Amino acid sequence: MTELKLISGSANLELAEEISEYLGRPLTKRQISRFSDGEVYAQIDESVRDADIFLIQSLSSPVNDNIMELLVSMDALKRSSANSITVVVPYYAYARQDRKVMPRVPISAKLLADLITVAGATRIMSMDLHAGQIQGFFNIPVDHLYSAPTMLKYIKSIEAEDLVIVSPDAGGVERARYYAKKMGCSIAIIDKRRPKPNVSEIMHIIGDIKGKTAVIIDDIIDTAGTLTNAAYALDKEGATGVYACCTHPILSGPAIERINNSPIIELAVTNTIKFSAKTPTNKIKVISIGEIIGEAIRRVYHKESLSAIFE
Repeated sequence: MTELKLISGSANLELAEEISEYLGRPLTKRQISRFSDGEVYAQIDESVRDADIFLIQSLSSPVNDNIMELLVSMDALKRSSANSITVVVPYYAYARQDRKVMPRVPISAKLLADLITVAGATRIMSMDLHAGQIQGFFNIPVDHLYSAPTMLKYIKSIEAEDLVIVSPDAGGVERARYYAKKMGCSIAIIDKRRPKPNVSEIMHIIGDIKGKTAVIIDDIIDTAGTLTNAAYALDKEGATGVYACCTHPILSGPAIERINNSPIIELAVTNTIKFSAKTPTNKIKVISIGEIIGEAIRRVYHKESLSAIFE
């Protein structure tokens, strides 16, 4: 077989090191630097000729810098005669721009897919895509991974007899139904509207949450407006406690302050995005998904099925 090589971008080196440890393979040496005007420079310091490359780079803040770093790294690998380049993008940026919601706007998630493909990716691996149709934006194989096995372990650790899984919007109902089925409990849905980006307004709650411990399930938390508004609404309607689970903790702007001041008892997030709180908080628990990604890489390399990971 061709050799497996792991290479990490600079966005989330800690996660790449966890994956490296799980697979028992060292990270390939590389250099990532910037010219004084901000241009990205990438150099691979080891031979990658005829190797199967797994390039790990989360597209978190600074989003555009990390995207450009990914693209130039891929170009360096392609020009170094790599056999294949699997791009491991734990967090896929621009995923919320997956369709035209008004005239004369871009579909940026598709644009990013084109950029990654043209740069030389032969396969892409990502976790909890905001919109499932993003898989169809690529003309190369897409492995869509899920944080559910890790999050279900966390939810089972919550000491509460009567749970209800809550979707913060209509778009997350399928996700909430999956968790509720696995936990053997009911679901509730927050009916909201979004008058503009990063602003949400709660209309009402669909489902019975009175006297129950509510667990909000979401894929992305940005400014935490939707999350905390949902928590206040659940608390007002009689929930005995409010927890939350999120895959991608962007947590920009006033997010952590809002979470600290909200009724949320604890927010569990994964490390698809490197978490560094500028505002102190004891409400956020980081759970690693390094093992899931590492096992997915192992199975892809050995041409084994991925579905067994999530069964």
